[in-house]
Amino acid sequence: MPTLQFKGKSAIQHHHLAIPYHQLTADPALSQSAAPGLHDNLIVHGDNLLALKSLLPIFGGKVQCIYIDPPYNTGNEGWTYNDNVNSPMHQEWLKRVVDRDDLTRHDKWLCMMYPRLRLLRELLADDGAIFVSIDDNEMHHLRMLMDELFGERHFAAVVVWQKAYSPRMDSEGFSVAHDYILVYRKSDATRLRRLEFAQNRKQFAYVDEYTQRAYRRRSLRKEGKDSLRADVPSMFFPLRAPDGTEVYPIKPDGLEGRWRWSPRKYAQELAAGNVEWVCQDGTWHVYARQYLDPAASQPPDTLWLHDAVGHNHEAQEEVAALVGRRVFETPKPVRLIQRILRIGADPDAIVLDAFAGSGTTAHAVLALNAEDGGNRRFILIEQEDYAETVTAERVRRVITGAPEAKDAALRDGCGGSFTFLRLGAEISDATLLSGEALPSYLDLARYVFFTVTGEPLDERGVDESRWYLGRSRQYDEVYMIYRPDVEFLKRTPLTLDWAGGLAHAGAINRLVIAPYKLLDDDVLRDLRIDYCQLPFGIYRREAGSRE
Repeated sequence: MPTLQFKGKSAIQHHHLAIPYHQLTADPALSQSAAPGLHDNLIVHGDNLLALKSLLPIFGGKVQCIYIDPPYNTGNEGWTYNDNVNSPMHQEWLKRVVDRDDLTRHDKWLCMMYPRLRLLRELLADDGAIFVSIDDNEMHHLRMLMDELFGERHFAAVVVWQKAYSPRMDSEGFSVAHDYILVYRKSDATRLRRLEFAQNRKQFAYVDEYTQRAYRRRSLRKEGKDSLRADVPSMFFPLRAPDGTEVYPIKPDGLEGRWRWSPRKYAQELAAGNVEWVCQDGTWHVYARQYLDPAASQPPDTLWLHDAVGHNHEAQEEVAALVGRRVFETPKPVRLIQRILRIGADPDAIVLDAFAGSGTTAHAVLALNAEDGGNRRFILIEQEDYAETVTAERVRRVITGAPEAKDAALRDGCGGSFTFLRLGAEISDATLLSGEALPSYLDLARYVFFTVTGEPLDERGVDESRWYLGRSRQYDEVYMIYRPDVEFLKRTPLTLDWAGGLAHAGAINRLVIAPYKLLDDDVLRDLRIDYCQLPFGIYRREAGSRE
C-alpha cells in the first residue's frame, strides 16, 4: 500500500507514546450531575491530545462511535500546532502560525492529526467506526492518512453532505455546497447499521384476506438489467397457473425474459402464501406479494441532502437558540450527527467527539436517547475557553430545558447529566518519585493497570482494602500496594507475609505492583507472582509488550 510522506512525520510518528497521562478532575460547579464521576456523560476541558491519552485507561477499546470535526485547514483559521514534540528543529517550524501563505500548512495539519488519530483508534472498540468531517482542503491527505492508520480494507465510505441550501452569490467560480464525512471501520467486526425509512402506504393498495396485512404486487418476471433469458438461462422455465396453463417469462415486446426466483424459491413462497396469480384478458400474470413493513430499513447511502440532515444555517440557529448568540460560522446540525449515531452507534454505545466545539454531538446523543429510550453516553473534548460558556452551557440547557426554544422537546429538556472534567496533574515517574501531586489510589490504578496490561480497568472489581485491582487477559489477579503518601511508599514493600497470604489456587497467575520488594525472584516464582515496581517497572512492561 502506498505510504503518505510529509514533513515532520518522523518527529510525530510515535509522539502519542510520549504523551503523559494526566489525572482527570471533576469540577462539580460546572457539572450537571448529582454524582459527578468518570462513568457519567463527560465534557473534558483541555488539550485534546492530552485528554485522549488520559482517557485511555478508562475507555480504551470501549468507544463504539467516534465523530470529529477537526480544523479544515483552509488557511484562514490562524491555528498553531501546540504539541510538545521532542525535536527542537521541528518545534521551531511547527510553532509558526498556519495561514494561507504557509507552503507547509498541509504538513503541519497532518502532524497535528496523526497522533490524535492514533489515540482515537486505541479508544475505538473492535466493532466501532469513526466519522470525520472534512472539506476539499485536506480530504485527499486525510484519506491516505486514514488508510495508513486504520487500513485500506477498513474504508467504509465518503459521504457527501449538502451543507448549504442555496448558492453563495459572491463566490468566485463555483459555490461550494457540500462537505465530506469520511467513514472507517475499526476492524472486520464493525457492523454499520441500516436506516429505517417510511414506506409509501399508498403503494400498498391490497390487503391479505386472512392476516389483514397491506401489500403490493411485484411482477415475478424480472425487469431492467440482466432481465433476459440469455443473461441467466437457468431462470427461464414454466410456472403452472391455477388453471394448469404453463406460463413463461415473456416480455411485452415478445423477448424471452427470466424469473426473479428459482423453482425452489417459487415453491417455498407459494407455500407461504406470498404468490398471487391474476388473469387479465385471458392472460395469466404472476406476482410476488410485498407486505408493508412498519420497520423497513435500507443501507445508508453516500449522499445526504440538507432537507434530511440539516445544513449550516440550521445549525447556527440551534446554537443561538440555546446560548443566546451565534458562536460559530459552520457548526454541524443535530440531525446530521443523529444520522451518524443511527449508523454507527447502538442504543447503549459510548460516543466520543474530540473536537467538540459547541457540543452538537452531546445534543444529538441526548435528543436521540429521549426519542428512543436509548442509554448512549457521550464524551466531549474541547480545549478552547468556550468549553465552559458555550459547550457545557448548551448541553446543560439541552438537559434542563430552554423555555425560549422553538422545539417543544428542547423547551421541556431531554434529561440526562454530565460531569465537567479538567486535566489535572501529570501522572509520571517524576511525580511519583518526587511525591508531588500524588494521585489517588483509583486514579493511579487506572493508569497503572492500563499501562501494564493494555486493558482498561473495571473499577467495579477494585478493592482497595486488600490492594486488589482485578483481572486481565494475562493475569488472574492484579494487585497494587499504594497510598498517596510518601512515607507510606517508603516503608511499605512487598513482603513474604503479605505475598504468602494470597490464596494459592493451582496455576493461578498473579501480578503485584508495589514500591519495592523484600523477596527474591525464586520465592516469587514459587508463589506464582510477577512483580512490577512503581514507577519504573510499568514502563518496562509497556515498552516490551505494546507499541
